[in-house]
Amino acid sequence: MKTQIHHRFASALPPDDDHLYRTGAWTPQSVEYDAWDLEVEGRVPDDLEGTYLRNTENPLLPSIRQYHPFDGDGMLHSISFSNGETQYHNRFVRTDGFLAEREAGEALWAGVAERPSLARRPCDLGARPNTKDASSTDVVVHNGRALTSFYLCGDLYQHDPVTLEAHGRADFDGRFPAEGVSAHPKVDEHTGEMLFFNYGTEHPYMHYGEVSPTGALTTYLDVELPGPRLPHDMAFTEHYAIVNDLPMFWDPDALAAGHYYPRLFGHLPTRFGLIPRRGGGDVRWFEADPTYVLHWINAYEDGDEVVLDGFFQHDPSPAPRADLSEQHQLFRYLDLYSMQSRPHRWRFDLRTGACREESLSDRIQEFGMINGRHGGRPHRYSYNALPADGWFGFIGVIKHDLVAGTEEVFSLAPGEFASETVMAPRRGSRAEDDGYLVTVTVDVDRDRSQCLILDAADPVAGPLARITLPERISSGTHAYWYDPAG
Repeated sequence: MKTQIHHRFASALPPDDDHLYRTGAWTPQSVEYDAWDLEVEGRVPDDLEGTYLRNTENPLLPSIRQYHPFDGDGMLHSISFSNGETQYHNRFVRTDGFLAEREAGEALWAGVAERPSLARRPCDLGARPNTKDASSTDVVVHNGRALTSFYLCGDLYQHDPVTLEAHGRADFDGRFPAEGVSAHPKVDEHTGEMLFFNYGTEHPYMHYGEVSPTGALTTYLDVELPGPRLPHDMAFTEHYAIVNDLPMFWDPDALAAGHYYPRLFGHLPTRFGLIPRRGGGDVRWFEADPTYVLHWINAYEDGDEVVLDGFFQHDPSPAPRADLSEQHQLFRYLDLYSMQSRPHRWRFDLRTGACREESLSDRIQEFGMINGRHGGRPHRYSYNALPADGWFGFIGVIKHDLVAGTEEVFSLAPGEFASETVMAPRRGSRAEDDGYLVTVTVDVDRDRSQCLILDAADPVAGPLARITLPERISSGTHAYWYDPAG
């Protein structure tokens, strides 16, 4: 392996840190690398062409009071494949907040688990005031740039998708919305358009936008909600975007007092808003059973119905448990077992306005990925994360065949944890599962990270290749597959 250190940052975190999400699989990195000729066990397929992108949280400074894993500064990782060769790069996302806090030498804004009033400097961008836009949640590639985003809305930071060279903030040809962009903008691989939403505490409480393949804002609509909400993700079909009004959101009474306390209002329905794409009409709402959904898998049109798959939380607001430590208690909303998250399907009848729904599995799972060529179109397979029980981590990947109703599970060794697993179509592929699954592991017991390549048609057979990275990375949230050839 050939490595070169691009930059080494000093960390001010305590050397004896015992925070649940700053140790173990979540131990932060502080070094940026460029690496080539990586060590490979097995063989990298010659027809695997493209880049695996991964966003992670990596704090360098102590929080004002209480650290939440989503507060960590974004660090982007890229692993590129071409003709059986690989290269690796990682870079901190140099947000305005990251640069300001490095200069000040201390945390300047409140974290997710802290009151906004604790902030040492004001910040109005995003859905929650005085919170730093860490740009550490998601990453997509649009118009030739990797865009990182923050889940409470913020800027989109642009990078070269391979080298991760920074290219500043996206501006949508001078029309970037003042309300920011939420995590999980969606790229339609068939049209090259990017779809997004944002939300906040001011009327109309949500907006929906569309960006052209060349980066211009072409649509920006008000989406009126009954009050402030906490949506996290969206979906789309060929002709519709799908936003949501879920019954878990900031308590209005607490919000009036300046406290951002999420609460489940179980007497309210889940509502889905279908928005005709490209400004083609009004929002049409459908009602369903109350729940909270962190992530959607995909959506598509089926005759006079729109089908939406996602992960239904059967216990969105898990009660405190006496057997949990203080930290596990605080972060129980990150434990997908506590929330009982399972694949689910909703069907919206465009003729009658009715919604039918059904559970798709009894197994706890989340963070579903599909072959991106099927985004917004019918899909058969999803590749979902198998969560660890008791905290936020992934111990395997599940191939869910929605036609056959089967699930194949590839499990990692004890002490090894996966990242969100992307599906990379093989060059020249035709079948939906003709390609590879790519993920990055955090191996705590062996103090290493490896990129694993699996056969998407048969993941249970085990890795075709294990590629060792220069350093063990921190765990995080989302990943993306970028194929420059489209």
